[in-house]
Amino acid sequence: MKYHRLLLVLLLFSFACRTETPKTSSEVDFYTTEFFKEVQTQAIFKDSKTFPDLVPLAPYSEILAKYELEKEQSNFNLKAFVSDNFSDQSTAFLSFETDTTRNMYEHISSIWSKLTRGPDVVIPFSSRIPLPYSYVVPGGRFKEIYYWDSYFTMEGLLVDGKVGLARDMVANFSHLIDSIGFIPNGTRTYYLTRTQPPFFSLMVDALERRDSSAAGEFFHSLVNEHNFWMRGQDSIPEGNAGYRYLAQVADTLILNRYWDMGTTPRPEAYKEDLHLAAELPTEEEKEALFVNLRAAASSGWDFSSRWFLAEDFASTATSRIVPVDLNCLMYFMEMEIAEGYNRQGDNESEQLYLNMASKRAEAIRSLFWNDDMQFFHDYHMDSGSTMGQLTLAGAFPLYFKLATPEQAKGVRDHLMTDFLRDGGLLTTLKDSGQQWDAPNGWAPLQWIAVKGLLNYGYEEEAKTIMKRWLALNERVYENTGKMMEKYNVEDVSLLSGGGEYETQDGFGWTNGVALGFRDLLAELED
Repeated sequence: MKYHRLLLVLLLFSFACRTETPKTSSEVDFYTTEFFKEVQTQAIFKDSKTFPDLVPLAPYSEILAKYELEKEQSNFNLKAFVSDNFSDQSTAFLSFETDTTRNMYEHISSIWSKLTRGPDVVIPFSSRIPLPYSYVVPGGRFKEIYYWDSYFTMEGLLVDGKVGLARDMVANFSHLIDSIGFIPNGTRTYYLTRTQPPFFSLMVDALERRDSSAAGEFFHSLVNEHNFWMRGQDSIPEGNAGYRYLAQVADTLILNRYWDMGTTPRPEAYKEDLHLAAELPTEEEKEALFVNLRAAASSGWDFSSRWFLAEDFASTATSRIVPVDLNCLMYFMEMEIAEGYNRQGDNESEQLYLNMASKRAEAIRSLFWNDDMQFFHDYHMDSGSTMGQLTLAGAFPLYFKLATPEQAKGVRDHLMTDFLRDGGLLTTLKDSGQQWDAPNGWAPLQWIAVKGLLNYGYEEEAKTIMKRWLALNERVYENTGKMMEKYNVEDVSLLSGGGEYETQDGFGWTNGVALGFRDLLAELED
């Protein structure tokens, strides 16, 4: 099949410059064992994430040795063995009943305490990475902190005046950067091979609105995160090559991509990844697919036709795609660092980061812009051209004020003509069955698009999107008593959207965006 050849090419490109291996620990090794594979492939748990989140009652080495001794016995029962040797210490945490006398916004303000954890007590052998300060988890199956979710959650916390908790969130991420060198996808050991969209600079910026000391206090972590994303920029060979989170395009221009150090099925989605790779004929192609699935998970858009080279899921090629949203985030990070050096009076370092930001801004306005379609797209490293698909990632240049007025008008026209539905904005225009595609809408992307439109004076358009999104949130809440992770914006009679796993409720970033939109609408209509 055509994508088989594409994936083999992807593998060669992805690993041509790979000189690192994933972080090693007993936990990481455990995810490659026969025992782990058996538990996941026999689907003892409905959700693949359940097993790696369980807490071993003894060191992994002892449990594995015990498994080797007992598995050959005629009465061996794998499910019973897991039950005897692992404990679920998280299920009761998010168990709560909605007070139906409260409206949606009162419910959100009351639910923060239910979604708050920490400071963490170290639990021996747990996959959880402990954090020193309090934090808010998304909800549902996500019982640990997640990187990019947390920015949108923070915006809601700040609306509700919970500045101390918002500061704790930022302090935890600073702690992660300082202690392990980066912010992982989430605070689990199985996420130590990847990060997520770099929203830390936006978190610091948001906190600074309420606490003027934030920018100075967390500046060192901001610089260290930028170093993490740009590590190895002197090691990329000429041509359109990728190395770690870096992508060299047009021979000399260094931008960023999503990436993951791992080459195996994701522990938290083990059977799903194996199933998808089953039809691929070679181990090399399977490994290439795992790399690209992991990179898609790093993007936060897991999964979407945005990352497909063909019409099917197995053509996912995230590591060969240079994302427009990621590079907008990197631009903002560089501008924030430049401002930090300006405050310190370090003009040489300030100019260094201003130059990096300027080159990136020009690339976003030119390399990622499709003049024929009048929209911003992702860039494909191998073809040397834009991907051509319309996705809400194209709104990020407006959010960061990088688009020209003419470009902003083109994006506005597509948003209001192609993306807008009764419940808000579609994520993409393709209905692939993946959760980051039509007909689903997601709170963080509504936020980015609305704020981007407002930056260019499109107030009525922004108000229309906010009103439709909030009306959908309110209707689902009235029918379920819950805030959802995502919503079907096309068929507003449904209670939520579909995707890779069952619909989650809680839900951190939906709560944050709802509160932010409520106040923003009131301000605009005052």
